[in-house]
Parts: sequence; C-alpha cells; structure tokens
Amino acid sequence: MRVLGVDPGLNVTGYGIIDSDKKGLRLVEAGVVRTSPKSPLGTRLKKVYTALSELIDETRPEVVVLEKLYSHYKHPTTAILMGHVRGAISLLAEDKCLPLAGYGNTRIKKAVIGKGSAQKDRLGRMVEMVLGLKTTPKYNDITDALALAIAHVRITETDHILITAGKKI
Repeated sequence: MRVLGVDPGLNVTGYGIIDSDKKGLRLVEAGVVRTSPKSPLGTRLKKVYTALSELIDETRPEVVVLEKLYSHYKHPTTAILMGHVRGAISLLAEDKCLPLAGYGNTRIKKAVIGKGSAQKDRLGRMVEMVLGLKTTPKYNDITDALALAIAHVRITETDHILITAGKKI
C-alpha cells in the first residue's frame, strides 16, 4: 500500500509518502510546499493543490491521510486558515478518486509511538526509527506527515487483523 500523509498548513504544508509491504515500511518521498504570506488566499491554496496534484500523478498513492482539524480557543484564526487548506486537499483527493482518511493527534501518536500523550520529539525519533532514516526530518511538517502515513498503515493493519479474527471494531 502506498500512503500519502499530508500535514496541512497555509504557510508550509508537509507531505510524506511511504510504501507498506511484507518487508515493512519504506520512505518514498517527503517534502514541503511553501506559500508566500503576501499572496492572496486563493493563490496560496492553488499552489498547495497544484503541487500535491503533481506529486500524486508522479507517485500514485492509494490513499491520502490528513490530520483532523484541531482548534485552540486562543488561536481560532489558525484553525480557520487550516480548514481552507484541508478543504483544498480534500477536493484534490476527490478529484483524483483517492480515499481520504483522517486521524486526530492523540490517535496518531498512539498508533506510531504507543502512547497518545507522548511528546512531539518522541514522534520524530519514532518516525526516524520506523522508516530507517539517518536523521529526523528537517521540518516538523514532514515528520507530522510521515507520522500520519505510518499511523494509517498501522491502524488499517490492526483493523484488518480484528476483522479477520471476527472481532467487532
């Protein structure tokens, strides 16, 4: 299974593509899409959409995974802006006929690290270890995107095992 994890952001959107097979997990590609804060909102959203569209065409993932929208009462504008980017990426997934999955921060950490309340630096180290990277990714946006992809693989594998065993999930 090839999974595209996306950490949506208006200034920086991180992405990470991994392959999962019987040998384990392998990094295919990871990076960021940057937009200029001076550009209009529509221009910025189009840049993210176009860059990820080209990435999807080149790498052919089977699913797109996004972090669920999180809002802190002190920063409601951030959630609104992130919602615009999530909307553009959701539309892209629909346009490319790709399923879209989403997980909350705690669920991601639990699937990757085993503990939902783990610190962010532990997440980076675990992503590095699981994918056999020489160093932790340079940007947190990339780490988060790769963690999303890893979490999706682990969650779907666990669900498959439970369904196969006849347990209700």
